[in-house]
Amino acid sequence: MLKYLNPKLLFERTSNGHVPSYSHFIEQHPEYLKTKKLDKLRATDFARLDDQNHTYLDVTGGQLYGASLIEKHQTFLSNNILGNPHSINPSSALAEKHISETRQRVLQYFNAGEDYVCIFTANASAAIKIVAECYPFNNDGHLLLTSDNHNSVNGIREYARKKDCPFTYSSLDNDLQFNAQELESNLSELKGNDKLFAFPAQSNVSGIKHDMGWIGKAQAQGWDVLLDAAAFVPSDMLDLSVHKPEFVAISFYKIFGYPTGLGALLIKKSAYEKLHKQSFTGGTITIVSVQGDGYFLEKEAARFEDGTVSYLQIPAITTGLDYIEEIGIDLIKQRVKILTSFLFQELQKLMHENGKPLIKVYGPESMKSRGGTLVMNFHDINGNLYDFQQIESDAFQKNISIRTGCFCNPGIDETNHQLDKARLQQYFKLEGEKNYFDLIKFLGQKRGAVRVSIGFINNHSDIMKFIEFCRTYLGKKVAHN
Repeated sequence: MLKYLNPKLLFERTSNGHVPSYSHFIEQHPEYLKTKKLDKLRATDFARLDDQNHTYLDVTGGQLYGASLIEKHQTFLSNNILGNPHSINPSSALAEKHISETRQRVLQYFNAGEDYVCIFTANASAAIKIVAECYPFNNDGHLLLTSDNHNSVNGIREYARKKDCPFTYSSLDNDLQFNAQELESNLSELKGNDKLFAFPAQSNVSGIKHDMGWIGKAQAQGWDVLLDAAAFVPSDMLDLSVHKPEFVAISFYKIFGYPTGLGALLIKKSAYEKLHKQSFTGGTITIVSVQGDGYFLEKEAARFEDGTVSYLQIPAITTGLDYIEEIGIDLIKQRVKILTSFLFQELQKLMHENGKPLIKVYGPESMKSRGGTLVMNFHDINGNLYDFQQIESDAFQKNISIRTGCFCNPGIDETNHQLDKARLQQYFKLEGEKNYFDLIKFLGQKRGAVRVSIGFINNHSDIMKFIEFCRTYLGKKVAHN
């Protein structure tokens, strides 16, 4: 614990003298001291990180849970008798009470007022799938996606395709931000009666926070908007009284770590009846008949919550949201911004002895529109690209958790590596089973990247350990088989 509480002792000096000391870091970022409350939290609720000498930099992959969250929920479960809510017996009634209270807590947290319905799902992907399955796609409508989208959003196009609904991708600039001119044109020129525009509030790969103003611009042109907020809400506040998309997808473990297996779809009440559920399951109907061959769906949230909801875990969401509010989302945002900015600056300084950069960080040159995620690739002294799998394997040996690959966001990867559209289309027309390695062989070039994501659990020491890890590649050459 001492080495965490005194990062100055760890990094005041290093053997090569090139790593900035903690005191120098504070000189450059004095506002970091205003976030020291988070150091106390880490020393108690996340002591396992320092006890196990683990550098966790995969917060976008999954937030870590605080020990006190688990303790509080265990106490709650030990002291309450909760039953399947599809009844009126005492245990069911108690479960339903907590579920209802949690729905209201979620809406309150996002400042949704009375304008939205909260539907509990398995995760953000399941929330998006509800919209994909139930939106009234038709040949007179349109689906507009951006090249920066998680595959859970990309998959909506297949539902549109099955209903003969055209879809369009709006491209990215080289800095991975939306091509504003193209997107403006798409929003104004693509016609139809039922039009859905889907984009992420924050990229799960680049960390770029896309302009929420696109919501209002799209709506003014007759579009319904699906906002993927999964990567945004862990370190920023989504205020649904200001920006009012028709649909919002979130995942709770991304925010406070526990429970996993729970997300939500927030539906604007004015758009609720636009989603047409194609079938029914247990829990979604008021009545159904075998002989009468008919059914009536539930109203509001229950209509889309197939089967029994996770009634033992849902109350933990309230505990988690209280936890984040007690910390303060502004404080979280501040620390994440400081540490990400510091890492971004230091990575830019890492040069081989011949002047070639070790690391290329993709995206804009400034931190203005960036969140707590950086995506990058490593290059050897001759400029050759390191395989991302080697980087992750080496990080594993140092007990550093990062994430590598394409991160379920092929559009970002195709932009970063400037992959040829015609060549990709040619590949997907080939017969037979396909996988990542087969595609790499076909294209004749490497893909993928290394992603580092930072959260409120991180500190200066974590960033320094990763920088020191990066420095081990200076002056080296990629080993070719």
